[in-house]
Amino acid sequence: QLRLVESGGGLVQPGGSLRLSCAASGFTLANYAIGWFRQAPGKEREGVSCISSTNGNTIYATAVKGRFTISRDNAKNTMYLQMNSLKPEDTGLYYCAADPDPLLSKICVLFPSAYGSWGQGTQVTVSS
Repeated sequence: QLRLVESGGGLVQPGGSLRLSCAASGFTLANYAIGWFRQAPGKEREGVSCISSTNGNTIYATAVKGRFTISRDNAKNTMYLQMNSLKPEDTGLYYCAADPDPLLSKICVLFPSAYGSWGQGTQVTVSS
């Protein structure tokens, strides 16, 4: 059974850092485009970052560019999101997602509808 499980969320002060992890089971993450998304209360889910499946191309949302870094460890079947210089507006429920679509093999997208498998989410709260 295909499964994604996020961890690493929590409460952090503005300017702090967190590292989110997403462990995959039941499939080989290396064959999938992967992405991180977030949803704040009352807002739609938005894309944060993604990596294509074959050539490792990455995309970042403008709001997080230069502060967040997405990565994957194929040996551990795990993906990560390193978040630095966190701001209160980064608060939300963070989800990891994956999809094997060949169209995402060389360039990923930040549209939630492009990803078929999702984790349950981990809460990130940035507040003093």
